Amino acid sequence: MKLDKVKDRLDVTVSDLSGSLFDDVNLSGTHIHNANLSGWTLDDVNLSGLRVNNANVSGARISNANLAGVAINDCRLDGFTINGIAVGELLAAHAAASSAKGTT
Repeated sequence: MKLDKVKDRLDVTVSDLSGSLFDDVNLSGTHIHNANLSGWTLDDVNLSGLRVNNANVSGARISNANLAGVAINDCRLDGFTINGIAVGELLAAHAAASSAKGTT
């Protein structure tokens, strides 16, 4: 199925859209729930205001991205690196330094 220059709201349930191509589309305000997005590639996209909850993001690669204001909370960080630096080790060093100073 090909949609070209269509403005509509889709309500898609129990469907297989694997292999689909989206180019120059507006998906703002879209809610994706209980979906398999493994293998997705996002290139030249605006994800400002993105919310990711209860998600498996293992193996994800983010490069050349603006991460200003990004908050990561209550997440498993095994093997998580930023510019090749292990974040778990950074957090442990920070906790140790804060503990030594008597702050948390």
